[in-house]
Amino acid sequence: MDQDELIDRWTLVDDELNLVAGKRGATKLGFALMLRFYTERGRFPHGRGEFPHAAVDYVARQVVVGATEIACYEW
Repeated sequence: MDQDELIDRWTLVDDELNLVAGKRGATKLGFALMLRFYTERGRFPHGRGEFPHAAVDYVARQVVVGATEIACYEW
């Protein structure tokens, strides 16, 4: 996945940033990933395996949560 694709598909927009603002840690990251996934595919993911590693890293930087926190998210 190149940088342009990450920006296009995985950048959180204003409303999404507001929705995740009140969450912390793994919940914040997991929720942000699910929002973007749903926006792109029109369904929720079945689990962590549906997210490219690059997307997890990219979204984690946006929400200021360590990418490894996704391992603690309860699907």
